[in-house]
Amino acid sequence: MIKLLENLCKIDATSGDEKGVRDFIINEIKDYCEYKTDNLGNLICFKKGKNTPNRKIMLDAHTDEVGLIIKSITKDGFLKFECVGGIDTSVLVARRVLINESVYGVIGSKPVHLSSEDERKKLPKKDNLYIDIGALSREEAENYVSIGDRAVMCSNFTVNGDKIISKALDDRIGCAVLIDIIKTYDNYDFYAVFSTREEIGAMGAKTATFSINPDSAVILEGTTASDLSGVPDDKRVTVVGGGVAVSFMDRGAVYDKKYYNEAINSGLKCQTKTAVSGGNNSQVIQISRGGVRTVALSVPCRYIHSSNSVADINDIRSSKELAVYMMDFMAKETDD
Repeated sequence: MIKLLENLCKIDATSGDEKGVRDFIINEIKDYCEYKTDNLGNLICFKKGKNTPNRKIMLDAHTDEVGLIIKSITKDGFLKFECVGGIDTSVLVARRVLINESVYGVIGSKPVHLSSEDERKKLPKKDNLYIDIGALSREEAENYVSIGDRAVMCSNFTVNGDKIISKALDDRIGCAVLIDIIKTYDNYDFYAVFSTREEIGAMGAKTATFSINPDSAVILEGTTASDLSGVPDDKRVTVVGGGVAVSFMDRGAVYDKKYYNEAINSGLKCQTKTAVSGGNNSQVIQISRGGVRTVALSVPCRYIHSSNSVADINDIRSSKELAVYMMDFMAKETDD
């Protein structure tokens, strides 16, 4: 699964521009299930199992990653941008970026030797940042880029013992796990969604869930980990290497209590996400049509939404194990 994850992370796919990842996934799953693509670019799959479940089950992983979108070009040839998804300014300054998978640039800001003492103590404002591609004028820059083009932060996929370092672990981890489940799980019928535009408001999952109309859903995600030096234990949210994290609540969803308890008490390696923070596609999945009972299984990632997120291989494996366990549990349910 790790080589699969590497191939997924190397593809650039900001929100609304996920075709590269979708095409790769189709090539991986085409011989294992039925599939179709909807108008928002969601990849909706159906895997026939040995048995029909008591409840219609859906699994979701989103294909997009955070990035940048070009909004204007200055007369001097610098590119102004907006963030696509939540990116902290601290991970942008002086970062190398790739536009349209072909044009390299550097995110620049006011030089330190021209900054005041007060300015040096603060992060620059995002509005004061720009991408430098080496162009000397707007006309020259327009030979390479256009308004609306996407950029991602450059990154190498690195395996360091049990740890993986890469961009886009949120949520290519979920995509890799879901691909593996499609290839290997056949106990019960289930639907799988590789959704689009999660980083800008869970748009893809909203339409896909409406189409499928499931009873129960498992959301496969990456989530923040703050198990770092100097961070108190009660602020660490999740711990890398502690197993997949199970949420009871976040800023967009309150999770099904029965599913949460079943996951935590499964006997499989997992942990509770201890902060009510962040969010994922659950916020729209759970309120689709007549409502969907949901559980979120998230792999802890240090430095999430940066070019060098860190995750543990064993947490990724535990994500699959707990997802399969929950699928079997949901399939056998006969009451609420």
